Amino acid sequence: MIQVHDTDFPEAKVYVPDVFADARGFFKETYSRDKYAALGMRDEWLQDSVSRSRRNVIRGMHYDMRMAKLVQVLQGAVFDVIVDMRENSPTYKRWQGFDLSAANHQQLYVPKGFAHGFLALTDDVVFHYKLSAHYDPQTERILSWKDAAVGIDWPLTGAPILSAKDAAA
Repeated sequence: MIQVHDTDFPEAKVYVPDVFADARGFFKETYSRDKYAALGMRDEWLQDSVSRSRRNVIRGMHYDMRMAKLVQVLQGAVFDVIVDMRENSPTYKRWQGFDLSAANHQQLYVPKGFAHGFLALTDDVVFHYKLSAHYDPQTERILSWKDAAVGIDWPLTGAPILSAKDAAA
């Protein structure tokens, strides 16, 4: 039975799939269209992507009004953040952070119109993204990770490591 947890945003959810562990390790189903649809997730997933990061890397805050995401950590741990970027929303520019890790098996559903990013908390993070639209640099938007109007409280333990694109946001 997949567990579903509410967030501060009615559209965003945290999913925890069944994990079957024994002396060999564990097995889990990371996505099943029918099971997730029964829980209300109706997105058609078109692309999967994976990133690898080291401690203090911040990736984000990226968004595309056409794209929902289902994200999870396959190795390591992150502080994952979403920000509502829908201008007519009552929660516009509000943020919420989540501790996602390979150990807790949590998946975060990021609705369309939400900026998403994460801070790598461990030295070797492998992060999986399931996307409802193909990546398009023409429709991607970036919110600065340190936008004062949003005020994300990143649990940094040193200087952030950013891509040139994210540093210039």
